[in-house]
Amino acid sequence: MQRRCKIVATLGPSTDDLETLRNMVEAGLDVARLNFSHGNRQEQKKRLLNLRKIAGDCGRFVGVIGDLQGPKIRVRRFKKSSVRLKKGNSFFLDSTLGEAEGSSKGVSVAHDKMHLDVTVGDRLLLNDGQIKLEVESLEGTRVNTTILIGGVISDHKGINREGGGLSADALTDKDKADIKFAAEVGMDFIAISFVRNAGDVHEARKLMENAGGSGKIIAKIERAEALECIDEIIDASDAVMVARGDLGVEMGYAELTGKQKQIIKKTTFNNKIVITATQMMESMIENPVPTRAEVSDVANAVMDGTDAVMLSAETAVGKYPVSVIEAMSEVCIGAEKHIQTRPRTTHRADDRFSAIDEAIAMAVMHTANHLKVKAIIALTETGTTTLWMSRARSDIPIYAFTPHDETSRRVTLYRGVYPVSFTIQESDRRALYRDIFSTLLQHKLVEEGDRVIFTKGDLDGVSGGTNSMQIVEVNTSA
Repeated sequence: MQRRCKIVATLGPSTDDLETLRNMVEAGLDVARLNFSHGNRQEQKKRLLNLRKIAGDCGRFVGVIGDLQGPKIRVRRFKKSSVRLKKGNSFFLDSTLGEAEGSSKGVSVAHDKMHLDVTVGDRLLLNDGQIKLEVESLEGTRVNTTILIGGVISDHKGINREGGGLSADALTDKDKADIKFAAEVGMDFIAISFVRNAGDVHEARKLMENAGGSGKIIAKIERAEALECIDEIIDASDAVMVARGDLGVEMGYAELTGKQKQIIKKTTFNNKIVITATQMMESMIENPVPTRAEVSDVANAVMDGTDAVMLSAETAVGKYPVSVIEAMSEVCIGAEKHIQTRPRTTHRADDRFSAIDEAIAMAVMHTANHLKVKAIIALTETGTTTLWMSRARSDIPIYAFTPHDETSRRVTLYRGVYPVSFTIQESDRRALYRDIFSTLLQHKLVEEGDRVIFTKGDLDGVSGGTNSMQIVEVNTSA
């Protein structure tokens, strides 16, 4: 059984060994993530080039996401690198305190507007919610708090406000420079951290286009205020990522799973891509097998319809980067056998379509789910037709036949879509079919006599030109 849900894995020190990286690709890596919060551009470029070469050697296409660091608000440094905060004691946050003057009494924060963003009674969460403070008073730039939950806090740990609302801009100067770098090296996707609204997405897209890049934009949903305008963010983006770390801290973990399911449903219904991320198999940083809870977490995201599940530290710095991909792939395939992921024949049944290629895509999926069909073959320039097809649940593989490497890498993130490098050499219909059949048979994707559905356009090389579908049987002698 082919796995439909895609696997995104973060590259890092644990994946720099070329043999390890090759094994990850062979184990089923679909999309690699380069985290701009760590490492330098030389390291990131080297990882990208190594990945592209190994993927080519393996006969695979692997997409690449550049994940921007964003404006995560953090404490600065302590005199002794860390302190222990005790429940009931006072503690202050002050952006004007010295860079490395932190102590058990207070610490500097890397956010000049901190004192303007909070009010008395607000609760602040440090180090992913492990420490909780309550704001007692404001004195100029100083935020005085009482410690509600204590613990050890060290340099550069993050700060969130319960309920969200800390107002740093989504794109920092570093992010803008990283977008330019991503355009220069040809990254396929850019993920924006701490998106607040659709305007952040539009700004990132403009920066990418101005830099000459064509990377698609992923909005990371990790701020509580982003949920208030989630429809606008989805509409502005090419994909969204349910980034459950900071989102869970800001909104509370009890509400997180329900919001995750809502975002997945909204995103797929609006013909966009959705990635579920953060701590999916966290225990495999140190252990060779996942916990049962992690298995259930991944499986539920797959059954809810996520396009991809993501690994972060599990592969970037973990001990078992290959094993965790193998484990996640096995869980995805197991989940996809569940009845909830089986064909859904009513998808957009009452909709009116705005484009011919969109209508063709939906007609194909309706036909495929009511007829015994082995595969769907889409001759495509941009992959857009296959994106629409992938929104309808089906067990039938969708093969994106395209001459463009860029399109091949992009569709690696689409659920149930698989790229096949193909250039149209023949204008005669029968000769074209023979070429397609030969390619399918060569890759062992179908057998002689199997029924397949084609989609194509009259004008080769024209984006948005898909205007026909045909049902044929694989026959290389015809």
